Amino acid sequence: MKPAKTAKNDLTRQQYLDLYYYMRLNRAVEDTMVKLFRQNKIVGGLYSSLGQEAVSVGSAYALEKKDWLAPMIRNIGALLVKGVPPRDVFMQHMAKYDSPTKGKDGTSHFGDLDNLHIVSPISMLGDLIPVMAGVAIGGRYLGQKIVTMTWISDGGSSTGVFHEGLNFAATQKAPFVLILENNLWAYSTPVKRQVPLENLADRAKAYGIQSYIVDGNDVVAMYKTAKEAVDRARAGEGPILIEAKTFRRLGHAQHDAAEYVPKEMRAHWEARDPILLYEKFLTSQKLLDAQGKKEIEDKIDALLQTERDFAENSPMPPAEFAAEGVYCTGDDCHKIQPKWERDQREVMPPRSSVSAVWTVEGFGAGKGSSGGMAPIHFGDTAGAQEKPENEEKLAPKSPAKTVSKKSAKVASARAAGALRQRAQGKRR
Repeated sequence: MKPAKTAKNDLTRQQYLDLYYYMRLNRAVEDTMVKLFRQNKIVGGLYSSLGQEAVSVGSAYALEKKDWLAPMIRNIGALLVKGVPPRDVFMQHMAKYDSPTKGKDGTSHFGDLDNLHIVSPISMLGDLIPVMAGVAIGGRYLGQKIVTMTWISDGGSSTGVFHEGLNFAATQKAPFVLILENNLWAYSTPVKRQVPLENLADRAKAYGIQSYIVDGNDVVAMYKTAKEAVDRARAGEGPILIEAKTFRRLGHAQHDAAEYVPKEMRAHWEARDPILLYEKFLTSQKLLDAQGKKEIEDKIDALLQTERDFAENSPMPPAEFAAEGVYCTGDDCHKIQPKWERDQREVMPPRSSVSAVWTVEGFGAGKGSSGGMAPIHFGDTAGAQEKPENEEKLAPKSPAKTVSKKSAKVASARAAGALRQRAQGKRR
């Protein structure tokens, strides 16, 4: 499907400026981390989203507070939109004790399940898709009108779990939106050498779900497309895939100089910087002037100075903490218990007043080869009983013969004699 058209009147002035602020904050946070990395203050890998800020910010801005998201390593902008303070991002990469994981991880692998509804990234690309489909189904089961969102790259869309997860989400009609960031490079492999498709959005057709193609460097188009997809998913139309056409302007990580990228390609995309393009749009629409731009820059500079100071002054984890949380030993590690949204007695047999099933139109109504309902069924479909004639068809045509012990001994002796005769014949 075509992306939603950009129109000035569809957003308020503050919303336009919010998108600009978060993109600028996204880039400033990463610029700060580059400086920390070069000072040897970042202990893990550092993965840049330079040139892709509009994808993370525009898509995450389309979500409501109650919705869930699961970022990848280049989606720091989505974390900032959701409410993660920059200090958490800094401390996480610096492995500080005050970081969300208490210094246990040196990258962006952290989440916030209780307050911000953020699921931690998973290193194995594509694995977040079935996870977020499951979160979406769980929310629907609890009667919550939530939508879940995660991101995947062009390279990650070639993993098996991408297809398994998307198929699972499609069959379950999960309220789930997948953002496919086509940044043209899977590490050093160009997209044309990994996928025989011009548009990766075409992969959605295999699972009978809708898809959009959008300019990932146009933050307003990105937001409007994501908002339309989120609204449709929330209304029960099932999962939707959005392919965002963009470009990864730096290497896979700080150690990668990306010398494999043609200079002409890099120059083309640098001229399409999403922040510069958006600044021109805001200026032309009289939504941003020099003074307004300076106020936003000063606000970000002051914020990041405070956040960086806090992160640098945070202590490193104590040495004895290294052995904690490695092996889970029950309550000594962390207490894992179900979080009941209703009275437990209400949802547990035999006193349950509501069956633990949900109904999805057109789902679970398959037919078996015999013409009846399939014996494997779902909560909204009555189980089928195998017809007696099926058992008759599969039964032996005649009863099995029984052999007496005496007959068995005679047969065994005859077989042994035959083997001896063959062996003697070969020796001759």
